Amino acid sequence: MNRRTHVVLSDQLVKDIDTLVGSRQRSVFITQAAEKELMRRRQLQALNQLVPWNEKDHPELKQGAAKYVRKLRREYDRRFKKVTTR
Repeated sequence: MNRRTHVVLSDQLVKDIDTLVGSRQRSVFITQAAEKELMRRRQLQALNQLVPWNEKDHPELKQGAAKYVRKLRREYDRRFKKVTTR
């Protein structure tokens, strides 16, 4: 069952959506985007309930996951070079 509702969107957002999908597909697009976001938030909520994140347990990520991953990759590359140059 569908329900008509009133939602306020900025003029620019409506224009961008219409440019992408057309004005006749606006409701479908907004519905799909909302459903996708609801699923994402429910998944995050479920993960937090199963395994709550505690920053104290992960000091290596204090400066951001991307920086930590770059560090891991550099270490891996060094070890790989060391092993393959023997």
